[in-house]
Amino acid sequence: MKIPLIEKGVQASELPLDQLAQNPNLSEKQKVGEVSRQFEALLLRQILHDAQKTVIPSRYGADSSVNSVYQDLSTAQLADCISRSGGFGLAQSLEKQLSRQLLIKDSAPAISSGEKSKPKLST
Repeated sequence: MKIPLIEKGVQASELPLDQLAQNPNLSEKQKVGEVSRQFEALLLRQILHDAQKTVIPSRYGADSSVNSVYQDLSTAQLADCISRSGGFGLAQSLEKQLSRQLLIKDSAPAISSGEKSKPKLST
């Protein structure tokens, strides 16, 4: 019987937000990508939840707490699947914007310290 090896690496999608930000094993790009995806999933949950309000209610247990929990879980799972598929596109746009801001933030100390890049002369 073969036993699969346990990977040492941690996937960004497996971590909650509070642990994601503090994890030293993930790159900033991975962190920004996962935060963007989770934000998109959160927004999709809200959209799907509001869209379900207009659906004609069923007379079979629509008001029960069990049905409410089931609806919330299925909505959250659907939103997460849509976000992971990348079909909505908000996460990619947000990731690009946040990555740009990180680049500006990282290059700001060099600009503020007076370092100027000298143009290269071609010979």
